[in-house]
Amino acid sequence: MAPSPRKPRVPRVGSSGSPSSREDDYREQFDAPSFNEPAPVSAGPEGSAAGRVSVGRSAKVTVLHPVGDRREEPDEEAPTRPSRSREQATTARREPAKGRQSLNPARLLGRRAPEAGRAASTESPDVLAFPVPRAKRVRRRVVLAVVSLAAVVAAVMGLVLFTPVLAVHTITVEGTKMLTPAQVQAALAPLKGKPLPLVAPSDVSRLVAPIVQVKSVESRAVPPNTLLVTVVERVPVALVKQADGFSVVDGDGVQIATAKDPSAYPVPVIDPQGAHMSHDTFLAVTGVLSALPADVLGQLATASASSVDSVQLKLSNGQTVVWGNSQDRDLKAKVLEALMKSAQNPPQGQAPVNVFDVSTPWHPVTR
Repeated sequence: MAPSPRKPRVPRVGSSGSPSSREDDYREQFDAPSFNEPAPVSAGPEGSAAGRVSVGRSAKVTVLHPVGDRREEPDEEAPTRPSRSREQATTARREPAKGRQSLNPARLLGRRAPEAGRAASTESPDVLAFPVPRAKRVRRRVVLAVVSLAAVVAAVMGLVLFTPVLAVHTITVEGTKMLTPAQVQAALAPLKGKPLPLVAPSDVSRLVAPIVQVKSVESRAVPPNTLLVTVVERVPVALVKQADGFSVVDGDGVQIATAKDPSAYPVPVIDPQGAHMSHDTFLAVTGVLSALPADVLGQLATASASSVDSVQLKLSNGQTVVWGNSQDRDLKAKVLEALMKSAQNPPQGQAPVNVFDVSTPWHPVTR
């Protein structure tokens, strides 16, 4: 078995012995050509400059120096080079070599440096962008959905309000008896060409208000171009004798028409003395007449009153109805209707009824 080679010894600084004897010892351990050549550089554990060393020469001893702080001893034969200052050497170590890219930990990890911003990710193809957080994606989608919905609503509103697509072309009138549909349509003519969503019920009521026969009106839009109008007319309840004919009035005492022949309206005629009635008494009479059923109202001939508490009605067959005041008029109307039906077929041996007294509806009297 061959003996292991002997490791060279490095002399300690300040050891005894003359320089010449120590140099002879070195020459025995190393070949002459390799002694003059620089020693190979060994890398440290991290490959950094601090881990690399070289063997230098001095007149007395051989000293190990780091490569980053490498200092070559002047040679007797070579000309002496000017030495750099320590500050220049430190700056040279810190500055990267030309043509060599500095290693950025952020680039090695695939992350974008905070100060680089968006431009660094677009300029460096090696940078990997992290995925957008889920909350940010959801928020972006919600904002996009809201903006899209607002744009659609704005487009629909513009189509409805500022285009003739839904403009009024046809006006249909229902519920007229005293009036003709053409009269109401003529009053509503300004609404033609107006968008249906912009036609308000108040606009329809304002246009038909001058027509006295109309008590109320309802309107409904029928897309795409039809406006349906339902009219509630005033109901005539009496004829008031005038010098040149008769005035047709409703339950509120509003004159809704005139007539030459009283048979044109199946309603009673208020006594000619009614022209001298007070306004309250006149309204009491018309209020009583408006509460009567249509079949009972058609049998009346006249209505009169000397005060608001003494309203009397006269039937066409000569019978009289004592009504009294205008209170409980709905109940009185039902009681009167029942009494009139029972009087049509009286029991055998009972005298015919001439007076129906419903002034006290809980205790009516016939005589």
